[in-house]
Amino acid sequence: MSDNNLKLVLLSCCAPCSAGAIRQLADGLIPNVSDFIVLFYNPNIFPESEYSKRMREQIKYCESVGAKYAVLEYDHDAWRAAVQGLETEPERGARCSVCFAYRFRRAVQFARENGYNAIGSVLGVSRHKSQSQVDTAAESVCGDITYTPIKWDENLRVQINRESDFYRQNYCGCEFSIRKV
Repeated sequence: MSDNNLKLVLLSCCAPCSAGAIRQLADGLIPNVSDFIVLFYNPNIFPESEYSKRMREQIKYCESVGAKYAVLEYDHDAWRAAVQGLETEPERGARCSVCFAYRFRRAVQFARENGYNAIGSVLGVSRHKSQSQVDTAAESVCGDITYTPIKWDENLRVQINRESDFYRQNYCGCEFSIRKV
């Protein structure tokens, strides 16, 4: 498949991490991407009230820049079953790899069902995550859907975050990543 006409699903965890990427895509600044949608699929986020806060912020930002978005099911119990036995793994450990692959599998399904041919993500933007770990997980499950590791403009993300009133969380999302503050 040619990379000249990518219809991209951007897998996003939260507005603070995704804002720069969404702005770049909305402004047409990513070569070869002809269409995109922001996908909020985060059954890992706990508790559900935290998930709802992050989802609302994501939707608010997408609407503010005119970006299409989709929100998929919140099934924390299924996610817990997927990472069972990995609860004590550290951040960037095996649990994170399983979590990324789990979420990418559902993103691939969404892409196929909705006519998208590529997936990118902002799951590695957080300082608590490893971009190479995210890339490896995506490449292991994407199959016929092109995984597009995009170099996002970090300065733009920081600028948008400074100018915004985003809700900002103090942990990555799952109950196992909550840090004592």
